Amino acid sequence: MTKSRNQTWEKTSRRKFLSGAAVAGAAMVAAPSVVKAQGPVNMRWQSTWPSKDIFHEFALDFAKKINDMTGGDLKIEVLPAGAVVPAFGLLDAVSQGTLDGGHGVLVYHYGKQTALALWGSGPGFAMDANMLLAWHKYGGGKELLAKLYDSIGANVVSFPYGPMPTQPLGWFKNPIAKVEDINGLKFRTVGISIDVFTGLGAAVNALPGGEIVSALDRGLLDAAEFNNASSDRVLGFPDVSKICMLQSYHQNAEQFEILFNKTKYDALPDQMKAIIGNATEAASQDMHWKAIDRYSKDYREMQTADKVKFYKTPDVILKKQLEVYDEVAKKKAGENPLFKEILVSQIAFAERATQWEQDTVVSRRMAFDHYFGENAAAKKI
Repeated sequence: MTKSRNQTWEKTSRRKFLSGAAVAGAAMVAAPSVVKAQGPVNMRWQSTWPSKDIFHEFALDFAKKINDMTGGDLKIEVLPAGAVVPAFGLLDAVSQGTLDGGHGVLVYHYGKQTALALWGSGPGFAMDANMLLAWHKYGGGKELLAKLYDSIGANVVSFPYGPMPTQPLGWFKNPIAKVEDINGLKFRTVGISIDVFTGLGAAVNALPGGEIVSALDRGLLDAAEFNNASSDRVLGFPDVSKICMLQSYHQNAEQFEILFNKTKYDALPDQMKAIIGNATEAASQDMHWKAIDRYSKDYREMQTADKVKFYKTPDVILKKQLEVYDEVAKKKAGENPLFKEILVSQIAFAERATQWEQDTVVSRRMAFDHYFGENAAAKKI
């Protein structure tokens, strides 16, 4: 090849390379700009919680993670309970598109499909809420939940997240010492716990969180449970009762639920769906950490500033709860094939997972007594 021909070839190749690079660069720039040109996706959500409740704060935390991680391409506004629909109306509102999504708990949909209560309303077969979420993600729960929503024609996509600690038995006028003390009480609870407390002799009234304290104050309820120290304190339980019974199996393994309208969710780009999935898991752990910090502070404040007396629920009541739950679950499984299918799946996972946990995880009670008990080593450090 002569020198002049070689120079001509090099110039032509260079022009082709630069032209190709320019086209590729334009394509790279153009791809996101198409999304930007459409503007951000705006969603109006509602939680099932009063604006002052830490649960609504958790909903806002979730929305902020999504808004931040998508760079504002998806903007979620979260309204408090009652802003658009009542708390128990969230599922219908999201399914019908009145709302684009929401933050709540699966047990609030108990009236639609009793098996939804198995995501948190019950003893969890010795699992805690984090283990129940492990079953949901890796043990078949995700597929079963989608099947459940299909069975009632709900046009939603559900993301359970945010493991809750064991919830108290509830707030009472006097300490509860035996099963008979619950008999005849006008009591607030939700989900399958309605059947359990009914089996324990209570007259149950299911109310959303924002209505409980008022009902207690007006004598419409004798006793009630809601969830945790922070929620209970800000909602005003210490103003109407000074007795709280800790530990219970009625909601031993509950978590929150993120709901999207399925039509709206399906229209999102795959990348945005991936961000939502990962943001949900990040929010789940962040919520768990925040709960430990805030619940422990409010637990101490209720003991000192609010003069609330906390008592451990007697084992005789806990044992009776398990027995009644078994009766209720057997009855529901006989009436509802999906209820039975989920029970079988949960029990199989729980038997393996809880055996591993019981054999592996050391009891922290000994360490607690060592450092913070009567002769606490922490005081000597």
